[in-house]
Amino acid sequence: MPAPRTKERRWNVILSGLLIGVLAVVVIFTSRANFLSPAAVVVVAAIGLVALMLQLRFRYRGFPGVQAPTWLNVLGTICAIVAFFGDVLRVRGGIAEVIALIAIGCFAVSGGMVLHGLRKQRVSPK
Repeated sequence: MPAPRTKERRWNVILSGLLIGVLAVVVIFTSRANFLSPAAVVVVAAIGLVALMLQLRFRYRGFPGVQAPTWLNVLGTICAIVAFFGDVLRVRGGIAEVIALIAIGCFAVSGGMVLHGLRKQRVSPK
């Protein structure tokens, strides 16, 4: 029975490599001044949330009750899009930073709820 475990582990390694590649592309093609912008912080937070969701999907298939709150992720995504396209939408700089922080907060709370659900299910006796 080692074949299914090896195949599952292979996908984890491939997805981890892709995630590292995406983060490397973000870091390589972003100038130093852009890391001070709220858009770069939102992109890195969104990549982290996607990594958590992929980990949940592929690694913890045995925990069907753990789900990310969809409404919170949608709110975070909308705020991230508004912060990212703040110049086009004519949003002032300070407001764009607050919207970016709201997006990061939504992603952080969503990830925290998922991790709390995993921990709670792992600890509770079956």
